Amino acid sequence: MSEFSLVAMGGTFDIIHRGHLTLLSNAFDISDKVIIGLTSDEFATKKGKIPINTYDQRLKNLESAISKEFGNPSFQISKLDNDFGPAVLEKEVEALIVSDETSNQGVVLNKLRQERNLLPVRVVVVPMFLAKDGSRISTTRIKNSEIDIEGNLS
Repeated sequence: MSEFSLVAMGGTFDIIHRGHLTLLSNAFDISDKVIIGLTSDEFATKKGKIPINTYDQRLKNLESAISKEFGNPSFQISKLDNDFGPAVLEKEVEALIVSDETSNQGVVLNKLRQERNLLPVRVVVVPMFLAKDGSRISTTRIKNSEIDIEGNLS
């Protein structure tokens, strides 16, 4: 029996790396089902990100990574055109999975849920996965050839 029946998390998932897999692993470990918000191309651009992969390719890559790493967990991927997507509206969502870098999002989400007369969610903060040099692993660092997807120095 899992701690939660439904949790939510989100990201751009442009180049799937160990940090993403750590977040996903934590989500699947504590919940029966996970809603994953996948940033749309338009929203990524609005947030100042320039993905290498299109939304459709990122969706395929994410589904493939989940299948390869976790087998057959119960999950749903929703296109994110804003910071929260279904996590704001789904009354069944019980927790939001965030990294320590994005932990403030839980406060914002719960304020939006309160405005809609929904119960607040628990905010589950997953520590950032660090690269071998002790700095955070990120898609930007991978794109810049500083590290690989496992956090090894290039």
